[in-house]
Amino acid sequence: MRKLIFVLFSIFLICIYSCDDGDIIEFNLDFDDEFYACEGVSDLVIYKTKNDPSESLSILIPNFTLEDLINVGDNDTLEITDKSVTFYYRTYSDENISNLFCEDIPDVVNITRNEVSYDSTIDILTVLTEDDGDGIDSALEDINGNGDLTDDDTDNDGIPNYKDADDDGDNVLTKDENPDPDGDGDLSDAQDTDNDGIPDYLDADDDGDGVNTRDEETSSQDKNPTNDVTNEDVGPDYLNPDVSNNIPATEYRTHTVSKSYLVTVTVKNISINEAVIESLYFGTLSDSNTSETETLSPVFN
Repeated sequence: MRKLIFVLFSIFLICIYSCDDGDIIEFNLDFDDEFYACEGVSDLVIYKTKNDPSESLSILIPNFTLEDLINVGDNDTLEITDKSVTFYYRTYSDENISNLFCEDIPDVVNITRNEVSYDSTIDILTVLTEDDGDGIDSALEDINGNGDLTDDDTDNDGIPNYKDADDDGDNVLTKDENPDPDGDGDLSDAQDTDNDGIPDYLDADDDGDGVNTRDEETSSQDKNPTNDVTNEDVGPDYLNPDVSNNIPATEYRTHTVSKSYLVTVTVKNISINEAVIESLYFGTLSDSNTSETETLSPVFN
């Protein structure tokens, strides 16, 4: 079974006097602001290590998995507060302990100090960010300006614009319709081929010839009007008002959305010998499972 532990990272130095002999007990919790995770049979361990000196911070989260850590709700956020955990601070005589965790059979190490806080708690905040790669910041895709990105769906394909790589459903990707020509985040100068006041990336008929862009495919029926060109001097037919071939499209292109989970952890009520840390920022999770892609199939209409 794999060892499990959640880790906190911070620059933190604690010096206290022992009530018994007056000795100074010093903890130097100087770690990076990223932690890693390992799953066991039923528990999760998050951890962080360093080699100079050889130390580790780790947290055991009982009855918890990595999937639980990124299981966001409908608002793309997960918040867990005051979850009971066990916190560990350890030092080692070994020079390199980078492979100490997440190994089926971990290396034999010599632990020179093992401090455990059994009654600690953690706060977890996970936020999901989705990017359709269309070159438009999600905040700018709130077409109706009500602060809710989920109800802005220009082409009514069931995918809101902020997740839709083709906002207007014309089978020309938004990023290829010059929504922000100079890249300054101001969409007021977006390309508008027919000058009808609707930018091409939101216009179903870009050249205003009465035929929807998605239907101006002649040489190839591949859901890509950009490669159908009658007049090389003008460009693609969907941008040429003098060409109005009409072959109705039957489906949309599929889309790929990048999903990124930002997981942050704060540990509280750390009690080590006579030292008590009320709150310690643990850092952000570094794990391949925090990034993924999703393929979306728009509903054709």
